[in-house]
Amino acid sequence: MLPRAGPIASRPPADGRTSSLGARLAAWRTRLVGDPAFQRWAARFLPTRGLARRRSAALFRITAGFAYTQVLAACVALDLFGQLAGGPRSEAALAAATGVPRRRLQQLLAAAQALELIRAGRDGTWALADFGAVVAGNPGIRAMIGHHAMLYRDLADPVALLRGEAGETETARFWAYAGRREAADTAVDDDAAAAYSRLMRASQDLVTAEVLDAYPLGRHRVLLDVGGGDGAFLAAAGRRHSRLALRLFDLPAVAGRAEARLAAAGLATRSAVTGGNFFTDPLPGGADLVTLVRVLCDHEDEAALALLGNVRAAMRGGDTLLVAEPMAAGRGEGDALAAAYFSVYFLAMGAGRNRSPQALIALLRQAGFASARLRATRNPLFARLIVARA
Repeated sequence: MLPRAGPIASRPPADGRTSSLGARLAAWRTRLVGDPAFQRWAARFLPTRGLARRRSAALFRITAGFAYTQVLAACVALDLFGQLAGGPRSEAALAAATGVPRRRLQQLLAAAQALELIRAGRDGTWALADFGAVVAGNPGIRAMIGHHAMLYRDLADPVALLRGEAGETETARFWAYAGRREAADTAVDDDAAAAYSRLMRASQDLVTAEVLDAYPLGRHRVLLDVGGGDGAFLAAAGRRHSRLALRLFDLPAVAGRAEARLAAAGLATRSAVTGGNFFTDPLPGGADLVTLVRVLCDHEDEAALALLGNVRAAMRGGDTLLVAEPMAAGRGEGDALAAAYFSVYFLAMGAGRNRSPQALIALLRQAGFASARLRATRNPLFARLIVARA
């Protein structure tokens, strides 16, 4: 017999208003699912037993997720995946290479195997599993995993962070320009610029590939990358499209690094770099294609709108703007996990939003763009793309 969770009509809203039938049904279902007696019944009842066990495992993954990320962080910090990239190795060899006592290393290896990062061979050796192979082959993923050590420290007291009682976080100091407008050009010194430029460069390849494969840049004459960092995206675009003139605008502390990178890539004669504040300084004109790659998401709506207005002022009618960044969209598992991740990350950063395509399109129209539409990318988890016309 199904355990009871109280009548549907019980527990009216505290404000005295009558809720809809749908709301009362949802409230009844929530009470039912939260009832330990119902949970025990569902775990025994054959038609619901499988679902109950899957949901229990999913909740355990959420509860223990912090431990899983630390396993991954330890594997990256110890270069475990790099040690296995050349083929299977013994526990003794891995212990010697990582400097971890064998007994403790066995605990890490067992945890990493449970997370499908590595796998044990019948001969006692260890090898990469699929997830570990992906991490081993992608420097950007490894860089972000290493960077998360800073985020873990900032999240030590999440309630203080939510209440605004935690003070300035390490993540906010790392992304010193985020959320700033008039003072953006003075907020970043050379050391800070070098640190975040390295991280952006390492993690940029995934986003760059999505943009270059989704949109034909070769139909344009001049590309201006606003907030282009040290030029990683622009260099990739230039290598793929030999006739495209290249322009970059970013903070003065970053612009010099971009100039050196583009020169090292053999693109000096086709490129021009300008340093300044993209909120308040006029942007270079003459480009028929402008890109904002992982830029708007770092800023709140007011700042994002100011930036878009400045970009629009530098464009002529018919010119194209590409906005590429992770976006809050879809109902797939990957979309939901990404939304949860970026919400927490931007909280620690003290600025930024993971917007839906619809929210970005609304900002673009408000900034004066004539049209904007979402364009499909291969892997939306890395980046979605909006094409806007001035």
